[in-house]
Amino acid sequence: MIHQNERKQIIDLIKREVVPAIGCTEPMAVSLCVAKATETLGSTPARIEAYLSANILKNAMGVGIPGTHMVGLPIAVALGALVGKSEYGLEVLRDVTESDVTQGKQYVDEKRISIHLKDGIEEKLYIEVVVSDDSGHHATAVIAHDHTHFIKIEKDGETLLNRPLIKNDNTEHSDDCELSLQKVFEFATTSPLVELEFIKEARRLNENASREALKGNYGHALGKTLSRPLGRGIMGDSIFSHILSATSSACDARMAGAPIPVMSNSGSGNQGISCTMPVVVYAEENHNTDEELTRALILSHLTAIYIKQSLGKLSALCGCVVASTGSACGLTYLMGGGYEQVAYSVKNMIANLAGMVCDGAKPACALKVTSGVSTAVLSAMLAIQNRHATNAEGLIEDDVDRCIHNLTRVGGAGMNETDKMVLDIMTHKANK
Repeated sequence: MIHQNERKQIIDLIKREVVPAIGCTEPMAVSLCVAKATETLGSTPARIEAYLSANILKNAMGVGIPGTHMVGLPIAVALGALVGKSEYGLEVLRDVTESDVTQGKQYVDEKRISIHLKDGIEEKLYIEVVVSDDSGHHATAVIAHDHTHFIKIEKDGETLLNRPLIKNDNTEHSDDCELSLQKVFEFATTSPLVELEFIKEARRLNENASREALKGNYGHALGKTLSRPLGRGIMGDSIFSHILSATSSACDARMAGAPIPVMSNSGSGNQGISCTMPVVVYAEENHNTDEELTRALILSHLTAIYIKQSLGKLSALCGCVVASTGSACGLTYLMGGGYEQVAYSVKNMIANLAGMVCDGAKPACALKVTSGVSTAVLSAMLAIQNRHATNAEGLIEDDVDRCIHNLTRVGGAGMNETDKMVLDIMTHKANK
């Protein structure tokens, strides 16, 4: 039985990792860092220098910036300085208007922004912003480890905040409990329901994003395509097709820069969508109870958080793999599965999707999200029949937690060279 103090620690962990976000979290984190540096400076900067880790660059190059109809980092940096509010966190550009965008475009055209790759760091999530005015005043803000975690703030050489840059630093939340899939399942299925009700906000936000997305033609419009006669004629009008359409619709809108908030997971809106929408759609159409849906959403989101604890916020492994593994657990639970079947669904996911490469955030992420979610449905269907990948197969071992750590070893250290090559291809392509 999980005691009250440990339940509180887990709830605090979920509330830190499952938060609202507008737009792709990497450019929004850069915009947040710019906003904080600008607020520290005390005036609109004349120059902005941004030094970013490779993974931040990779995930910020090809996505739409909310409310701008523009793609990429420069406009996100400009608006962070002009109208961004750091108190909003990953919703930093929540108040942006058309006139702000016009101002932002002018700021970009005036060549006030320089963006560089930060050399000599191992941290995959690193953002350093230096702003200065025409009088010689300057301010610096640094985010690392987490999309909203400031480790350094300076003004005119005076240090206002300084935390050490330590890989996988857990000093800010040293009271986090150690998770296992068994503990995740027990927490989700036995905690007092009243303590879990907060997760319903993920349903509200992401379901709304999915609906709103169908009102426009965002990204590659995969969700819309699946819900049209063409998609229904090929995929059928089924729970499966509805899950794929609802999930990919929200991703279409988010990656295209629609100013629609979503509930993120572990610093990723797409992961939050993938943890939420398959579970919501299945529960609605399967007529699960409100309690079952709430517990399934907790199980899905907390599983993803658990996997991310050893993988890290950014990696060469596509986050859709992690989030879809969470949704596979939630779906299995809604189908009537217990812990054993949930563990089987995790093994089925790892046996299939391990190694899916992240080649940056972009509109085509809707395709990857849909691949992950479709695999989640298949994995859950097999698991509920007690069919699963065995320890004779690839990364799979009898112990499901060892399977998870095998996945994160491959997706972390094992794919570092892949990550470098992907970025090299992307940056050289962009320079042609």
